[in-house]
Amino acid sequence: MQSHYDASFARETGCTEAEWLGWLPAAIGAHAWQREGQCVCITLNEPNTVPAGLCIRWSVGEPRVIALVRIPRLLVQFDFSAADAAQRYRFMRRFDLYMQRGGG
Repeated sequence: MQSHYDASFARETGCTEAEWLGWLPAAIGAHAWQREGQCVCITLNEPNTVPAGLCIRWSVGEPRVIALVRIPRLLVQFDFSAADAAQRYRFMRRFDLYMQRGGG
């Protein structure tokens, strides 16, 4: 998890689109959202804050190949609008915890 999130940033995730879509509702939480194709637009309405938004777009990338292992790749773009640093952090902290996979 990061301590700061820019208003716009990109990530590469090691999952299929089907997995991503299965995890997405829980990661978004109680925020209102709408999906259109490979994009979700989320309304970040929190008490005592200015309404803000987030659009997340994704596309399927070529799998990462390491020897005989093929890891799926999803290229994801996050674009916040009117969200201050604290709002971005609160949303992404939950989002990252729900999307986190693996052990350690």
